[in-house]
Amino acid sequence: MRILGVIPSRYASTRFEGKPLIDLKGKSMIQRVYEQCKKSQSLTDVIIATDDDRIYDHAIDFGANVIMTSTDHRTGTERCAEVVRLLDDQYDYVINIQGDEPFIHPEQIDELAKILDGQNQLATLIHPCSSSYYLFSPNTVKVVFNQQMKALYFSREPIPHIREEDKESWQDKKEHFVHIGIYAYQASLLEELIHLSQSKLEQNESLEQLRWLDHGFDIQLGLSSHSSYGIDTPEDVEPLLKRFLSES
Repeated sequence: MRILGVIPSRYASTRFEGKPLIDLKGKSMIQRVYEQCKKSQSLTDVIIATDDDRIYDHAIDFGANVIMTSTDHRTGTERCAEVVRLLDDQYDYVINIQGDEPFIHPEQIDELAKILDGQNQLATLIHPCSSSYYLFSPNTVKVVFNQQMKALYFSREPIPHIREEDKESWQDKKEHFVHIGIYAYQASLLEELIHLSQSKLEQNESLEQLRWLDHGFDIQLGLSSHSSYGIDTPEDVEPLLKRFLSES
């Protein structure tokens, strides 16, 4: 099976402009993401997809495969679709890897690849919720699923609601799972996905994957042995460097 890993990377960010190029102990964030992806055993190719000359030139400097894409894309999915259009190669799946997770475990990519069977239209990863902070944080997306590990709903609110239990005890129930924002798409499906109309659920939660569910697509879930740690603001940098200092 041929799987393309795409790392969408934008310079503009309302909370942290230019974060792909920030220095993390001698390497930029985008270089660290790329190098972690290259350690995956499952990816046929890895490409950085950007809309900024600074990121493009930097990627060339450290030897990455990089492609310039449109500045008009609203989502990483749209950027992935353009990459597939621009490449001559044929892939079975495309994995969209977040460009702001410099310490992503290569095993996570492999865990996602393992559940791609040629039939799954879409797939992503989940991880048991590790603390009440993440459970009740709107920045952490929670998910509920059926017995076949297919997603039923994603929400910024803690789901499921546990009736007749104090919220303080919800974490002890071990019934909540957080979404890890890495997506696999059937390559042939991407063009259809990006032309779907936005759904009300997506607009309310600001979660693109709800558009896919609302239009009737299945999202297969895989249970990851690792959590994810992204850099959204400048304040996120130091804690992550301290956490992963021995690995960096």
